[in-house]
Amino acid sequence: MKVRIHRGVLAVAAVAALVGFPLFSGLALAGTTEGKAPKHMSEALEHAKEAVAHGKQGHADALVQHAEEALKHAEATGMKNPHLDEGKTHLKEAVAHGKAGHVDVATQHAEGAVTHLSEVK
Repeated sequence: MKVRIHRGVLAVAAVAALVGFPLFSGLALAGTTEGKAPKHMSEALEHAKEAVAHGKQGHADALVQHAEEALKHAEATGMKNPHLDEGKTHLKEAVAHGKAGHVDVATQHAEGAVTHLSEVK
């Protein structure tokens, strides 16, 4: 009799764990993505500033690398903000012009990205 009760309790606990774990872990993950937005914004801004610095030195390849990294972080925020959208547009242009070897134009777009990303709250 005791063995049957223990088996029943074990079966109920196993089912509860299988059903409850994905539910609660999903809620935990949903909460953690919001907390990462400020970190991604900070990283995006830092990489955009690095892109500007390298652009002013005439380093198109480094500008492109930093602008691409800034764009990844800006997109990872998941935020809706007009300044963020404009910053991403400038970063895309900085990458395109940097790859084409237009360092001056790419630098101007990277500067525009810094201006807009700085305004994201």
